Amino acid sequence: MTTQLRPSPPAPAQAFTLNPSRWSQRTGALLAGTAITAMVFLSVFGYFIAINGLVTVGDEAKTTAAISASPGLWLAGIGALCVVAVLDIVAAAGTYALFKPVNNALSVVAGLTRTAYAVWLMVALSRLLLAFTTLDTPDAALADIDSFSSIWNTALGLFGVHLLLIAYLAIRSGFMPKIFGILIGIAGIGYIADLIGLVVLPGFTPTFGLFGFVGETAMIFWLLIGGRRLPRF
Repeated sequence: MTTQLRPSPPAPAQAFTLNPSRWSQRTGALLAGTAITAMVFLSVFGYFIAINGLVTVGDEAKTTAAISASPGLWLAGIGALCVVAVLDIVAAAGTYALFKPVNNALSVVAGLTRTAYAVWLMVALSRLLLAFTTLDTPDAALADIDSFSSIWNTALGLFGVHLLLIAYLAIRSGFMPKIFGILIGIAGIGYIADLIGLVVLPGFTPTFGLFGFVGETAMIFWLLIGGRRLPRF
């Protein structure tokens, strides 16, 4: 009498939960990669097209006239950046799920640091809303817009700390090529250098954070492509 071996039934799919501590590494990577990808497009529209496109540095009258002529674009830009802040929290949760097997405590700190950055960004955006309500007083409106830039630039220093933590976890992970961790680390150092420059040098214009584009872009590709090879459960 022969014994027939039956294949094991496939593992049942697990229902999605909002608790990132129960997400698989694959889920965390794909959610983080998707969130960061959406953030890129929203940031380009919200900051570079809507906000920067209507602001003329040092010219209160021209700035308030441009915003008054395109109020929908200004508010849409603020709305897009608010969505970016929410997606930052999603990305924070995703990277926590991805790296928690490497170092759970440090992954928690990295996630909380990015969440704090997102909250700080929302505080900065409130200044843009305040500027919209004071367009009849151009100097006050421009002061609120300058305040937005100052708060956000400071918050980017905190984002740099988050990137350094992620860089360390990536290098230690074993499942992500070390070059990605190194590039992310360079991006984090750039943001922190910009913050130091703002604090130490009067009139300093943040520039070092721009060099982080390569590392952050490479990270997106790895999350969306390499993340698919990670465990599902």
